[in-house]
Amino acid sequence: IGGPRSAAGFRARRERRGYDPDDTTATGDTPVAVGNRVGQMVIDSAANDGANEAMNYMDTTGWMPTNMPLVVDNPGPEQVTDPAIWQQLNLAVSVTQNGIPTNAGPQGYIGSNWGGVTPFALTRSAPGAAYFDLAADVPRFDDAIVPEVVEVITRAGQLDVTSGDTIDISPGAYGNNPLGTNDGTGHPTNPVTSAPYAPQVVPLGDFGRTLAEFWADGPESETPPGHWNVLANFVGDSPGFQRRLGGAGPVLDPLEWDVKVYFAVNGAVHDAAIAAWELKRRHLSSRPITLIRYMASLGQRTDPGMPSYDANGLPLVDGVIELITEATSAPGERHEHLKRYVGELAVFSWRGEPGDRDNEIGGVDWIRAVEWIAYQRRTFVTPAFPGFVSGHSTFSRSAAQVLTELTGSEYFPGGLGEFVAHAPTYLFFERGPSVDVHLQWATYYDAADQAGQSRIWGGIHISPDDFFGRRMGDQIGRGAVAKALTYFDGSAVP
Repeated sequence: IGGPRSAAGFRARRERRGYDPDDTTATGDTPVAVGNRVGQMVIDSAANDGANEAMNYMDTTGWMPTNMPLVVDNPGPEQVTDPAIWQQLNLAVSVTQNGIPTNAGPQGYIGSNWGGVTPFALTRSAPGAAYFDLAADVPRFDDAIVPEVVEVITRAGQLDVTSGDTIDISPGAYGNNPLGTNDGTGHPTNPVTSAPYAPQVVPLGDFGRTLAEFWADGPESETPPGHWNVLANFVGDSPGFQRRLGGAGPVLDPLEWDVKVYFAVNGAVHDAAIAAWELKRRHLSSRPITLIRYMASLGQRTDPGMPSYDANGLPLVDGVIELITEATSAPGERHEHLKRYVGELAVFSWRGEPGDRDNEIGGVDWIRAVEWIAYQRRTFVTPAFPGFVSGHSTFSRSAAQVLTELTGSEYFPGGLGEFVAHAPTYLFFERGPSVDVHLQWATYYDAADQAGQSRIWGGIHISPDDFFGRRMGDQIGRGAVAKALTYFDGSAVP
């Protein structure tokens, strides 16, 4: 469905602009002829690039599932052989994140071959070696993963817009992180205006929901790599922006600037996909829904003297993860509606997609931990491929590095990039936000970091997936720029 839908859109756009979409002229120097030749060369070069396009991208890596598929609508102990390994989901109705219906039942593995695709600038240290050796950093099912799992549950509980919790998300208070961390405390001033950034205080739940959906790139949006092409457009079209390569030298014609920026940005995100999906296939790391539901089915790990103890269970955290008891489920108590499940664990979390997304919110409440659900559509829930590393983080940091180097500054034009999510209709998963949310970034790095953070808020990843994706993306972006410059100066070797 995705291909025909895109083709129809391209055809309609050409017709609106007065072009003949059926003109296949490929000889001569007319724009149509040049475009057709270039397009055919791209098609030909990608036809046998290792993605297995000829067989509809069918897996050729020999992957076989370790765990039984998780039936999302059937809460309770799941058949998990190894909780550290990615588990397919079994969905009654399945739609990809960008709105394309797929077959119901167990997910297929999307992109399993992608680590073998011909890269733009990546090189291997030896045949068979990974582009990035992060084996020592892969999340494992051990004590180290516990706070990362708790973080995802905590974020899901913070999606409550009625809590009264607020956050200043202006660049003056949020962002400016050292690479691969969330340790930043914002930028003291706007370097372009020398003035402090105006505060942007919003409900924490609105920020989390907007962040998750803005970067999710759903049915009404572009793909994650496409998102960075949109940001590149914003930069090039900003009033007063001078299109100087690296921030120096002559001002480029708008067309030349666009060609060079698109070339480098898309070379980077292409390599980001290859490197990230190679690690996904090599390490097959699990997603939060498997970790949370499996650990919850075991019990609590905090107190051997309390019911439902298991050393591999979830920790008890007041207000986040609690044991359902006779006392907590008594009339008027916080677990009253869960009184049938005394002895199990409850989490304070998002309740799931409402029936009427346009007019209702799923809301946040105490739910059975074995029923935990990511802040996503019920027809999607979590991507159909392993977790480590985060594609969003790798894509975004690589593109941010390219824009930083090509513009000669890490800052957006004017020292500020912004997207406004208007209340109350911007959100797609449920009604909201309750107020206008101004997502703002001083630097391209700030935007990329928020892309990675969004996947924690959305219940898609744990923090190591994000942090190591950012670090890898940084190196990928630098390599892509270095390669692109050889084409710009004519020194490239085919």
